[in-house]
Amino acid sequence: MPLSWTILALAILPVIGFVLGRNRAISSAGGDTRNLHSLPSYYGWSVALFTALPAILVMCVWLIVQPSVIANAVSGLLPEATPGDANAQTLVMTDVRRLAAAIETGRSVGILSGSETAQEVQGKLSDLGVVLGAPVTPEILGAATAWGLMAERGGGLMSAVVLALALVGFWFSYRRITRDFRARNSIEAAIRAGLIACSVIAIATTAGIVLSMLFETGQFFRQYAWTEFFFGKNWQPNFRGNSDLGILPLLWGTLYISFIALAVAVPIGLFAAIYMSEYAGPKLRSFAKPAIEMLAGIPTIVYGLFALITVGPMLRDYFAQPLGFGSSASSVLTAGLVMGVMIIPFVSSLSDDIINAVPQSLRDGSLGLGATHSETIRQVVLPAALPGIVGAVLLAASRAIGETMIVVMGAGAAAKLSLNPFEAMTTITVKIVSQLTGDTDFAAPETLVAFALGLTLFAITLALNVLALYIVRKYREQYE
Repeated sequence: MPLSWTILALAILPVIGFVLGRNRAISSAGGDTRNLHSLPSYYGWSVALFTALPAILVMCVWLIVQPSVIANAVSGLLPEATPGDANAQTLVMTDVRRLAAAIETGRSVGILSGSETAQEVQGKLSDLGVVLGAPVTPEILGAATAWGLMAERGGGLMSAVVLALALVGFWFSYRRITRDFRARNSIEAAIRAGLIACSVIAIATTAGIVLSMLFETGQFFRQYAWTEFFFGKNWQPNFRGNSDLGILPLLWGTLYISFIALAVAVPIGLFAAIYMSEYAGPKLRSFAKPAIEMLAGIPTIVYGLFALITVGPMLRDYFAQPLGFGSSASSVLTAGLVMGVMIIPFVSSLSDDIINAVPQSLRDGSLGLGATHSETIRQVVLPAALPGIVGAVLLAASRAIGETMIVVMGAGAAAKLSLNPFEAMTTITVKIVSQLTGDTDFAAPETLVAFALGLTLFAITLALNVLALYIVRKYREQYE
């Protein structure tokens, strides 16, 4: 049975269960819903949930586990690509999966019949729009055929198990419905379990990301000294060996560009928020706020082109060359200015909402004591809104630290330590992309260094969160 049919059945059965469960509850009460423990809809939802949820969970787990099981079974049919080379074996298995999908597509459209030789299949791959990393051999064709057969059988078995589980859940939940059944309690318990599961998934995802980076970073530090990484002043990766992988130039470029971006975005965004929330009329506010928020919807590649074509040459021609600071259009100042414009909405929009959330009674009390409007804003509104404003600035800082495209096109890719804002520099995110781009060896320190760089960024973001939390708690205590 195709997967779409199984999903359709799992969509129809709960609806039927809801209707039948609700009708059974009303019938058990003799038609008088006042005799029921819960509302009639709770009985219907009880049947629908117990029909759908267990079956959907089993189907999701099956779809996640099945490819790994098939890959382990099929790998025994293939000759070892390169002894000890895990990357080569992974590439072969990727070709097997793609070829299996191509064979299934070819059979469905009539291009392949299933009896072709490896050379015949190779000749028809172009008609299917499939390109493999290596020519089709009889071993790869046999493995792909076995993969398709096992996937087909596994899909059929999954559909049978899932539908049987749905029918069992339907029968069990339908039979237990009586007038005294606590359907509301059952639904609330199921919803509570779902909320707990979502929380666990979020926490587990974060833990998985951190642990994966820690594991790969540990592999890197087994091959490269951590003192040279954290205190090295040169960044010169060389996949042939003898690389200099010092993070200081990348860290300096990241902080330098982010500082310029925040120096542009925080004053402009905060002042715009103060004006819109405290001075602007309803008509002007209804126009100005959406216009500012449009900046957040512009793709970063467009900002990068703006930096490359407009801002960079302008700074070079009118400032860098006349002042003798350099002749390059790619510079820290170019990327910082454009990035600052991009993150203005993160500061202005959030700060505007936070300032508007300050109770009006604080403003009225200040004005009643004789303070002017500007004094009320400076001494009452802004201190009360400071925790939220700090959060907005933190969000803008995180956005600036993680930006890549604007840096690539506006600041270049040179890793250096310099105070000259008109020189080309780069950031950690740019080098993470460059180290993982192309045909890379994930056992080499030049590739594993990307995970160490990512873990460093994570530590920086965590430190910013801790600092923001400290500031928020400190100022909240003054107003509680």
